[in-house]
Amino acid sequence: MDGAETIGQLANLHLDEPSGEMVSKSELKKRQKQRANDEKRRDKAAAAPPKAEKHASAEEEENNLTPNQYYEIRCGKIQKLRQSKQPNPYPHKFHVNTDLREFLKTHEKIKTGEHLKDIEVRVGGRIYTKRSSGSKLVFYDIRAEGVKIQVMCQSQEASGSVPFEQQHEHLRRGDIIGIIGYPGRTAPRNRPEGELSIFARQIILLSPCLHQIPSEHYGFKDQEQRYRQRYLDLIMNDNSRNVFITRSKMVSYIRRFFDERDFIEVETPMMNTIAGGATAKPFITHHNDLNMDLFMRVAPELYLKMLIVGGLERVYELGRQFRNEGIDLTHNPEFTTCEFYMAYADVYDVMEMSEDLVSGLVKHVTGGYETTFRTQAGETYHVNWQKPWKRIEMIPALEEACGEKFPPGEELHTSGTNEFLKRMLKKMKVDCSPPQTNARMLDKLVGEFIEETCVNPTFITDHPQMMSPLAKYHRDHLGLCERFEAFVCKKEIINAYTELNDPFDQRLRFEEQARQKDQGDDEAQMVDENFCTSMEFGLPPTGGWGMGIDRLVMFLTDHYSIKEVLAFPFMKEEQGQGKDKRLAAEVVGVKPEEVEGIRESTSMNRVS
Repeated sequence: MDGAETIGQLANLHLDEPSGEMVSKSELKKRQKQRANDEKRRDKAAAAPPKAEKHASAEEEENNLTPNQYYEIRCGKIQKLRQSKQPNPYPHKFHVNTDLREFLKTHEKIKTGEHLKDIEVRVGGRIYTKRSSGSKLVFYDIRAEGVKIQVMCQSQEASGSVPFEQQHEHLRRGDIIGIIGYPGRTAPRNRPEGELSIFARQIILLSPCLHQIPSEHYGFKDQEQRYRQRYLDLIMNDNSRNVFITRSKMVSYIRRFFDERDFIEVETPMMNTIAGGATAKPFITHHNDLNMDLFMRVAPELYLKMLIVGGLERVYELGRQFRNEGIDLTHNPEFTTCEFYMAYADVYDVMEMSEDLVSGLVKHVTGGYETTFRTQAGETYHVNWQKPWKRIEMIPALEEACGEKFPPGEELHTSGTNEFLKRMLKKMKVDCSPPQTNARMLDKLVGEFIEETCVNPTFITDHPQMMSPLAKYHRDHLGLCERFEAFVCKKEIINAYTELNDPFDQRLRFEEQARQKDQGDDEAQMVDENFCTSMEFGLPPTGGWGMGIDRLVMFLTDHYSIKEVLAFPFMKEEQGQGKDKRLAAEVVGVKPEEVEGIRESTSMNRVS
């Protein structure tokens, strides 16, 4: 390139003063235009009002609080509502006209975007989630009757004397609310089908929840706390709710079964001077006015048989029993049983009724005869409840398991048999804690070698008489009695027999029990003179039967712990818990009002 050409190119360049660069005329204009636009944007931004800072919602801020902080703040806010009554946080009544379960069935075919504004829906439920989209739109997920529904609240739909914002500002997860609105289905932009919802015109706080409830993501899983706070367990876990619904269905079915067969349901005393009717250790309580100890009943059997003597020929009782024994996965100090007694029936009639009742019950509750049960150890049992059930004779089965002939039935209660059984325990390496009575040692052998084979429902029959003080002797085998126990998944669910109705024989049986008690067996029965006297008036041939309700519920709901099927299982006291806890009234300083004559009125209105 020569010098003339270079000078010509420089003549076409222009100085860009801000950068100090020499650029072409077009590039210079481009830069000047860009700078002018930038200047305008800066001027506009400077003239605009400052942007409001985005503040977190009250609910978001409360998520950062500890449970105690949340509780105290919430108590204070609800106390202010209690004082102002704007709104009253504990109204007396909210009229409900809709069952949420029926709502979901009735309106499931509503189309996306469709609203049925002419139908007024009034439901009550508990808030599980709350979502806000600005100040004019709020969504809730509520639950009632075991189902969930979305509630959509829009300010333009709000009605009533309370403004939209005030209807919602006090509501939190866990609160119980009343909703007045209409059915419809949302029309979301990001998916083709909307969600069936209640479009609320008015939301009313019915009862605030003062505590933070667990999030739905993490849930409420701590086993011990679930048992101690069953109310919270039921709020958070549908499985727990379903267990108790199933239990109720089972109890209702059992009642119908007996009612349809002309049985009479009766109630017998819970407290007795004698702990009779079963081989178990009783609880002792005290009657102050009479200054006497009483026993909580271990079984209602003796009273029910006295009713048979009196001419009520078919009776049953569903109720609580109390046994002062060990607590484990399958035993609770108080538990529920059903017992029935049927005049002119024997063990074989009762066995057939057992199959009919239980197999029918399983079909009614589960829809079929096969269920699955998982043990704590992880074993899975597939159970077929359909009749007929397997039958195992006790002594022949033990002889086969031990490989030796047992003493004849009429000698099973003797001291010679006691030595034989001790030798069998040693041979078969089975432990039996003292007192080593014949009955206890036989029971240990049965538990080890027969019960362990009973996964499907199985009858173990023909027990020795000394194990069954209230059962009638066997009509074909000396020393045995007409009794059976039904086992499922290696656990007993039913005990039944042809009832002993010979008052002479009954006296001897009670005396044998007294002998076992003298040997140190706390569970042996005492002599009940009143029952013995009643038998002298004549007890007709009778079949008797008892079934544990709790254990059957465990099998049908697949729970290996009895605590899962009891609404409020017995729990040891928590050490050091609750000492520093303050109740809501204490947090906000509410003091009890003095009421003149409250002690007198309370005693006068006592229910007798």
